[in-house]
Amino acid sequence: MSQETELKLEVHPQDLADLLRHPFLKAQPARRERLFNTYFDTSTLALREQRMAVRERRVGRQTLLTVKTAGQSVGGLSQRGEWEAPTQPGTFDFAALVSEPTLAAQLASVAWQLVPVFRTDFTRRSWVLQHGAARVEVALDQGFIGTGTAQGNHRQPILELELELLEGPVDALLDLAHTLALGPRGQASSALRLLPANRSKAERGYALFMGERMQPVKATVLQLHAGMHPVQAFRAAALSCLTHLQANEAGVLLPSAEGALPDPEFVHQARVALRRMRTGLRIFRAHLPARFAAHWSAEWKALTNQLGDARNWDVFATEWLPELVADDPSPVGAADTSAQVLLGWVQDQRRAAWQRAADALGSREHALRLLAFTRAVLCLEPADRPEAETAGGQGLATWAQANLRERHAALRQQARAARRMGPEGRHALRISLKKLRYAQEFLASVLPPKRVARSTAALADAQQLLGQLNDLTTAHALLASAPPGPASPRVVGWQQALHARLEAGLSGLPAMERSLEKAPTPWG
Repeated sequence: MSQETELKLEVHPQDLADLLRHPFLKAQPARRERLFNTYFDTSTLALREQRMAVRERRVGRQTLLTVKTAGQSVGGLSQRGEWEAPTQPGTFDFAALVSEPTLAAQLASVAWQLVPVFRTDFTRRSWVLQHGAARVEVALDQGFIGTGTAQGNHRQPILELELELLEGPVDALLDLAHTLALGPRGQASSALRLLPANRSKAERGYALFMGERMQPVKATVLQLHAGMHPVQAFRAAALSCLTHLQANEAGVLLPSAEGALPDPEFVHQARVALRRMRTGLRIFRAHLPARFAAHWSAEWKALTNQLGDARNWDVFATEWLPELVADDPSPVGAADTSAQVLLGWVQDQRRAAWQRAADALGSREHALRLLAFTRAVLCLEPADRPEAETAGGQGLATWAQANLRERHAALRQQARAARRMGPEGRHALRISLKKLRYAQEFLASVLPPKRVARSTAALADAQQLLGQLNDLTTAHALLASAPPGPASPRVVGWQQALHARLEAGLSGLPAMERSLEKAPTPWG
């Protein structure tokens, strides 16, 4: 078995010509071949369930059988097991191909059930480059994924760049990707939009076959262990956040269908991923290089802010606006021109905010940011530090308890002043709650699980109240930006309704303050 280490990058169609003009690729002629691939599975998609892929590849007159196992993918960089050898079409001799007996037997037991599921048809231009101490195969694939179902034939385009490490360090692979992304002129200002992609052709093909629509993705549970150094813990947390972010970026970039905006949860989860990332940088700051922590904190904060307007308009349009319309004493019907103008204005603002979010996540700057951050995280201090050195001589659990104890004490002080805080102060308290909650989620696997669950639940309840108050304040401000006109009286009425809801919500602050004072701590 070979261990495949590759970096997959989506190429923006408008940047293809510039990519092909890059000096690294122009220095030698490309090998060009047409690849026809058929992916097989059982009728119950048993292989997909185990994140494996069985593929027949036809190259000229030769047919190759390939088996790929489940792997890990983050920042477009994936590692997985792979077997490949010549075969006869329709012959699945897994015993001869796969060197792991258990896996070979498992595949052989379902070989008779395998049927074609989807296919890929693309032209591959490839180069083998020596980059530093590494040899890398660079492959540019252009074509389509296709499948036929009872609902008809479906296609998706393929335009991606794959960098496979043949030999040498992984860092050289990421450095080469960054160099290619800077474009033929080698400047960030004219960089190419090479966005790291975590979904393989097989994953895309299965989704196309099943007719699956892209869904927002929540953060996965982070598993740390007591012997980790905080740098190791940060690396695991950062890569988890990066995976979470990228899983939702594609949803923000989706073109709208029939004028409808994508699911608001995509932007929300992208911002949650960024907030978690910034929390990780904050709680592990003492163990990270100062320039690394400062630079990436600023980078992720700027991106969070770029997505903020889309989230604010989403919440207003989907949560508060329907209530305002329903409770408005003046009917809001098709004949009410002023109301329709106002509702149309809200949708225009929301659409413009989403476009800004999509522009940010689809930009050259963001493509470079993802590559640079993945490389920087993987290049942090070696992960094999002796356990005796962990957290400066302390176990990770002890360090986590001390860190969270200090943060809980600071939060209690902040909560005592909640009743006399204005909107800015309440917003700051809500952010502090989020930071503490994310910190506890990062460190939960090295703390008593029941206590963590109770403590996090108490923080979530307080966060929900403060979030609602913040959303009401934001909604009031958004309405205040409405242009003057016939709808102005209705705007004033809706603002008054929001203010009344805000006053009612403020009455819950004393109880929230008391609950935070008594909130259980996540340590024994």
